[in-house]
Amino acid sequence: MSTTSIITIAVAVLILAGLGVVLTSARRSEVRGAGTLSRETRKKDRGKVDPERISGREIEAQVAAARSTALVAAPKAEVAPWSPPDPEAIGVSRRQFFNRASVTLMSASLGAFGAAVLAFLWKGSSGGFGSKITVGPVDDVIDQIRANKGFYYVPQARAWITEYPKEALSKARAVYGGQSSVMAGIEAGVIALYQKCPHLGCRVPECASSQWFECPCHGSQYNRVGEKKGGPAPRGMDHFGVSVNNGVLVVDTGSVFGGPPIGTNTTGQEAEGPHCVGGGSH
Repeated sequence: MSTTSIITIAVAVLILAGLGVVLTSARRSEVRGAGTLSRETRKKDRGKVDPERISGREIEAQVAAARSTALVAAPKAEVAPWSPPDPEAIGVSRRQFFNRASVTLMSASLGAFGAAVLAFLWKGSSGGFGSKITVGPVDDVIDQIRANKGFYYVPQARAWITEYPKEALSKARAVYGGQSSVMAGIEAGVIALYQKCPHLGCRVPECASSQWFECPCHGSQYNRVGEKKGGPAPRGMDHFGVSVNNGVLVVDTGSVFGGPPIGTNTTGQEAEGPHCVGGGSH
């Protein structure tokens, strides 16, 4: 390559490098940053922008300064006189509905419970244990006792009806004289015994062979009129009050009288055969 060509190429390279430097400087001058003037300032410097022209910020500042800061009082509102609301228009609120429903249900529940308790405790005028039970004519009752070999059970009264011997009336008055309703039955020839054992409350059945009452729970034994003959019972069988109205026997299961004390034996009845429970004393 000749010297002329080399010089030509070098000059061209220098020219291109100079143009690159010039273009780079011009581009950097357009970037706004710290220490650079805005385009508007530069135009003012060149006389292209009217210096008397007001900017937007200045206009906003003037408007803000001219705006009044005084508070404008609101017009006084007229208060209408209060009138109570119409209950029919309002109706029943949800709270009132639930409160009334709760009170109603609670009252109904308590009323039903109270009625059930009273019905349970109240003695009925007729029928059922705790009331007066009409058994039937005394003569028919005695026939039933003899037909059942000395014992007659009345389930409505939970009672045993047995025949009381007339020859023992004098002794009976000495023992049962203070229990007038019991004596009324004895003088009519019968006695009503509560089926429950005085020991621990077991139901006492009859024993057909011994002609006694014999408790299967703990072996307490009683003669046919309920006087204790053996076992752990603290007394004889309890009695119900009875009445005889026009020859009809009525058992008052609401009146229970304690049985006679241990050692009472007004009838002198001893076991008439083998015992059903244990072996009682004679």
